Amino acid sequence: MKASDPKLADTYVEQGWVIVEQLVDDGDLERMRGELPRFARNEYPIANPPDVDPAASDDEVLSTVLAVHFPHWVSDTIAEMVSHPGIADVLGTIVGAHLPWWDGGVKCMQSMLFAKPPGLPGQAWHQDERYIPTRDRSLVGAWIALDDADEDNGCLRVLSGSHQPGRIWPLRDHGMPDEFDPGEEAHGFDGVDFDEADEVLVPAKAGDVVFFNGYLLHRSKRNASADRYRRALVNHYSSASTPLPWLVRDGLDIGVADYRSIVSVVGDDPYPERGVEPPPGKTFLRPASGSYTDAQEIISD
Repeated sequence: MKASDPKLADTYVEQGWVIVEQLVDDGDLERMRGELPRFARNEYPIANPPDVDPAASDDEVLSTVLAVHFPHWVSDTIAEMVSHPGIADVLGTIVGAHLPWWDGGVKCMQSMLFAKPPGLPGQAWHQDERYIPTRDRSLVGAWIALDDADEDNGCLRVLSGSHQPGRIWPLRDHGMPDEFDPGEEAHGFDGVDFDEADEVLVPAKAGDVVFFNGYLLHRSKRNASADRYRRALVNHYSSASTPLPWLVRDGLDIGVADYRSIVSVVGDDPYPERGVEPPPGKTFLRPASGSYTDAQEIISD
């Protein structure tokens, strides 16, 4: 689908995801790919820096890195991509397309830069809304393919329409460590208007961007290719008017909690009196094995 397609918003609202072709050019893709080894080599501030040999190749230093959390906090290249004009244009059309009085404002609160080298696992069924609650269902992930992604190297897989009930599904241990990373999997949804058998593969060419709703069930499997990466940058956005009760501390009332380490992407910040909290100035690497559930706590300490 093209960004100018008049059915863009309706398609997104109905199925919970849409892919916009060739939205990011080759120059930006190459710059983003070049950032991954810099993180793996500790050239940026890292909360859990890996022990790497300076003489190791890029493939060697990336061999145990699944992703970098919040790279836009320290990388100018990734920060620029958060507000990429083409992506911002799509977001200004779809983020609140389900909300009758949405004013078009969009903000970003998170980024993740995935390496996913050959052999490394994917993620089991999950919903991003569980981790970044927006209340008004305006959470959108913008998944930028930095490499061609297909079934062999672990492309996205979705359950179209699974966002529609607005339900957050329970989690359990997936029991498949060879296929998925240590994160738990959502379950219990089979037979509720959609089933795992309805899974849709979402192959993408480098430069394509997959936009998906925070309630959409999605996953990816292991990179089973012999020599191909499946690199991607995923940024998360919501309506600018949506308070984010995320990383709440000091007994703050959940009703007014509003995470403020944000980037205004479309329109003005409707809460300028609240200010914008500067980021911690360091990121977190998601390893191929071991827990990463405390990533935000470590970064925020």
